[in-house]
Amino acid sequence: MIEIVGYIAAFLTTIAAIPQLVKIIRSKHANDISLHMFLISFIGFSLWLIYGFLTSSKPLIIANIITLIIFGLIIYYKLKYTKK
Repeated sequence: MIEIVGYIAAFLTTIAAIPQLVKIIRSKHANDISLHMFLISFIGFSLWLIYGFLTSSKPLIIANIITLIIFGLIIYYKLKYTKK
């Protein structure tokens, strides 16, 4: 039961950033999102991934790998599409 709750929480928090990524890709516009927030979150998710490996928590490992990919893409597109 604990693992199921972990997987559900991991799934929901992981997919939460997908609408933002899709919006950025479709609009080719990212001026309105905070680069600092995504960078700090990226570092936090990296630490959660390390914690997941140290505790052998599959939900943490899987969710944070996927979340890091999504947030990495958001950061990439933020840098690519933000007008200087």
